[in-house]
Amino acid sequence: MSVKSEKPLNELLSRTLVDVYVGPENTHWILHEKLLCYHSPFFSSIFYAKDNKASSSKSFGLPDSDDLPFELFVGWLYSRALRYPVEEKDVGPLLDLYFLSERFEIAKLGEDIVETVRAFYHHNESYPGLRRVQYVYANTQEDNPMREMMVGSVARYLTLSDAIPIHWERALKKNGQLAVDIIRSIQEWHLESMTVPDARDGSVERGRGKGMGFSQVEEGSSLGEVKEEDAGEGAKQNGNS
Repeated sequence: MSVKSEKPLNELLSRTLVDVYVGPENTHWILHEKLLCYHSPFFSSIFYAKDNKASSSKSFGLPDSDDLPFELFVGWLYSRALRYPVEEKDVGPLLDLYFLSERFEIAKLGEDIVETVRAFYHHNESYPGLRRVQYVYANTQEDNPMREMMVGSVARYLTLSDAIPIHWERALKKNGQLAVDIIRSIQEWHLESMTVPDARDGSVERGRGKGMGFSQVEEGSSLGEVKEEDAGEGAKQNGNS
C-alpha cells in the first residue's frame, strides 16, 4: 500500500484567506485557508463547516493561546521546519507548540516537535528537568509520545546517577504515576538478567554497592548543588544541573 504524498505548497496557497486572532492582545494573523485546513482537521471543521459562523466570517479567535507558539506554528505551516532550540529555555515554546499541535490535530507537527526536543537533549548531553516533565504531565494523557520521551530520558538519568537529586526524590514521592512510568520505561530496556544486580545473592552485597542504601538522596555536592528553583533546567549527563 503506497503512502499518499502531501500536496506541494503551491497547490495550497489559495486566494481565500482567513483571519486568526491570537492571545489576549488579539494578534492578527492572515493565513491561507486551504493550507491551514489541509493540515489541521481542527481548522477544517471550523472554516469548512456550513453551520459554523466562523466559516462564513472567515475569522477565528484563540484568546487562550500565546503569541510565540502560534508564531512557531505559522513558521512550520509554511516551511515545514521548526526553529531548533539554541538554549534549554527555548524548549518551553516548543512544548507549548506541541500542545497546540494536539489541539489542532496535526500529528506530523507533533512528531517533528518530539524529534526536535529529543535531538536537543541528546546533542547537548542533557536531560529534561523536573519542571519540564511536570509541565508535560499536566498537559498530556497517558501514552503520549512527548510524555514517553521525557520519562524515558529521566529514567536513564536517574538510573545512571550516583544518587537521587532531592527535588526528584520529593517529586517521585508525590507523583506515584510518574514513578510507575519510570519503572515501566526501564522495563522496556529488556535488560539481560546477568547485567542486573541480584539482591537475593549475598555475593553481590544484596545488589547494592558499599555504603549505598535504597533510599540514598543527594547531599552536598555528590551530584552538584541542585536548587528547587533550578529544577526546570536540563540536567547534564554527568549528573550536574
